[in-house]
Amino acid sequence: MPVVSAKEITKSFGTIKAVNGITFDLNQGEILGLLGPNGAGKTTTIRMILDIFKPDKGSLTVFGGAMDEPKKNMVGYLPEERGLYQDITLEKCLHYLASIKGLPDEVIEDRLTEYIARFELKEYRKKKVKELSKGMQQKAQLISTFIHQPKLVIVDEPFSSLDPINTQMVKELLREEKSKGTAIMMSTHQMNQAEELCDRLLLIDKGKIVLEGRLDHIRKQFAKPEVLVKSNSPIPDGINGIESIRQENNHQRIFLKKDAAPKRILAELVRLGVELEQFEIAAPTLDEIFISVVTNHGLNA
Repeated sequence: MPVVSAKEITKSFGTIKAVNGITFDLNQGEILGLLGPNGAGKTTTIRMILDIFKPDKGSLTVFGGAMDEPKKNMVGYLPEERGLYQDITLEKCLHYLASIKGLPDEVIEDRLTEYIARFELKEYRKKKVKELSKGMQQKAQLISTFIHQPKLVIVDEPFSSLDPINTQMVKELLREEKSKGTAIMMSTHQMNQAEELCDRLLLIDKGKIVLEGRLDHIRKQFAKPEVLVKSNSPIPDGINGIESIRQENNHQRIFLKKDAAPKRILAELVRLGVELEQFEIAAPTLDEIFISVVTNHGLNA
């Protein structure tokens, strides 16, 4: 049974249809990437899952039924906008936010000590939240999201304001939660993070799903006849099947003719004595796919 199941959900605000009949499932132990340009309907979708908004049409279930108060204690939510109380200490703020989820004081203290040490916030425990840097506040927000050990986690731009070390720390946390069976929905504009972490992707534009599926399947769908080659030897002119070659940083991008097979190009380069350090099919990046899909959807809308 999916942790979240949406069937043809729609939500309008006046004449604006923010979400327009989308269907998806979020399963236990997976990370689903919720992607889309600004104003696509991502936040409205999240707020319907959290029961902040009710769908105008369609059905939406969480843990097999309608959202209720006990189920809300099983959900962790990291909003893009920070929701921390600025004029109290970090310790008091996190303790209070954890208590809202129904945790007893002794459990809160044990977990808080563990998370504060893990996120390297021990020396800031008694400081007011407003005295912390943006990165520290983001880490505090993450602690409040996970401290009650939720079964469903929704994170909106989880890597905002984090340096590479703390970004890696959060990645490890998300992978750990996934391995425990936690269902995670991650909304982000950082396509490289979605590529690295997400099992499946859901791309929304103008309230509609315009692309969904596993990243490897999506890449195959958008693959172009191109290969990347790194070599100290020049690539001879006139090789059958090669349309053009472009130098890119420390490799060359070979554009193939429509019916040319990459393995035949490889065989020909080897036959001609080209010393190859790298030869691989040029899979499109998620950034490239995102731009292509959203641009084409806008032109066809």
